[in-house]
Amino acid sequence: MGNVSSDADTNGERIVPMRLQKFLARAGVASRRGSENLMTAGRVKVNGIVITELGSKVDPLIDEVTVDDIPAHITDTSTTLALNKPVGYLTTMSDPFDRPCVADLVPVTDHPGLYPIGRLDGDTTGLLLFSTDGQLGNALLHPRHHVSKTYEATIEGMLNRKTIHRLEAGITLTDGMTAPARVSVIEKGKQNSIVRISIHEGRNRQVRRMFRAVGHDVCALKRISFGPIQLGSLELGHWRLLNSQETTALDEVVQRSMLK
Repeated sequence: MGNVSSDADTNGERIVPMRLQKFLARAGVASRRGSENLMTAGRVKVNGIVITELGSKVDPLIDEVTVDDIPAHITDTSTTLALNKPVGYLTTMSDPFDRPCVADLVPVTDHPGLYPIGRLDGDTTGLLLFSTDGQLGNALLHPRHHVSKTYEATIEGMLNRKTIHRLEAGITLTDGMTAPARVSVIEKGKQNSIVRISIHEGRNRQVRRMFRAVGHDVCALKRISFGPIQLGSLELGHWRLLNSQETTALDEVVQRSMLK
């Protein structure tokens, strides 16, 4: 890694040495802030050497950069895929205690730089998007863009109309009032009910906390859509690449959201 005066690109030609966190973001590994966290955690190596110093630079044409020993590359095209996450898998690309991670279920070797867009709790199943495009992930997750995520929750008991209105208006949790949600009852039962709920926030265990706040514990939770992308018939534990129509739809969502 040599000393350089600039890390700017030049008309799409040779990419001169750039800051390591910028390289990682361009490679789709994580946002720049997330990339800094990866570096300070000792998970990033350059030419086999752990690099923790923020501001370190790399030459993409010369240096080998790895995250958790998986090579990262800047490419002209990005890959976005959908996974139907099973219960028991952590939404992380590695775990120091060797617990099952979603990285075990997606083709990280074939598509270096894959990173989950957001997260699902270990006991939540369903649609989890991955991409090598860090900017796409950041745009879809930004709170002001209001990208909707829909879940099917199996809950204890039955919701009445008043409780549905409370959920739709916003629930006060320990970290503040939630934004309005959309709620519909899919199936009523004496013991359990199946409810569909759409939110656009991403607080920790938010759906479970919302239902618990109105007196209904969640027995099972599955995410069935993220923006325009549907889980559909994708089998549990399997993944698929998004088709061109889906990637275009995601791009359109991001563009519309950025105009708000």
